[in-house]
Amino acid sequence: MAQNRNVAVIVGSLRKASLNRKLALALAGLAPAGLQLKIVEIGALPLYNQDDEANPPAVVTDFKQQIKAADALLFVTPEYNRSVPGALKNAIDHGSRPYGQSAWAGKPGAVVTLSPGGIGGFGANHHLRQMLTFLDVPVLQQPEAYIGGAGELFDEQGGIKKPDTQAFLEKFMGAFAQWIERNAKAA
Repeated sequence: MAQNRNVAVIVGSLRKASLNRKLALALAGLAPAGLQLKIVEIGALPLYNQDDEANPPAVVTDFKQQIKAADALLFVTPEYNRSVPGALKNAIDHGSRPYGQSAWAGKPGAVVTLSPGGIGGFGANHHLRQMLTFLDVPVLQQPEAYIGGAGELFDEQGGIKKPDTQAFLEKFMGAFAQWIERNAKAA
């Protein structure tokens, strides 16, 4: 890796015991040297309202500053009703507004979806990719990360207990590091 990169991690689930939060923390441990992953919280963001753009609440300003300060973006999310959770969509809307002042634009990104079911959040993954394309976030194409069987994924310490899944996620994080280097704007 050419230089250290700060990665803003957006977790789509607000639940305290979220399996997606556990996965985000596990991914931080699997990241190659030089990638520093930090979860950027979205739970306190108010519902997006264009009327508030001229004078946004401090929590929105802080959120956007954290996104702007990051070199790259990693989204780790469950699937709700074959799409992204409302809290995640709300965060995306806050970060992209006002029009022409998106905090997301130009930052390399990646998406991991985690689900108890067998298809691993396929719908959420693709809906999120569609939004990120519109927001000018170059998204890692391969490997795609749809992780099923969420309830059986973690050991007691929060690590990945399935060796094949751990190996895949290490490969994913290595590919993401390379993707960041190819797509990051010069500092």
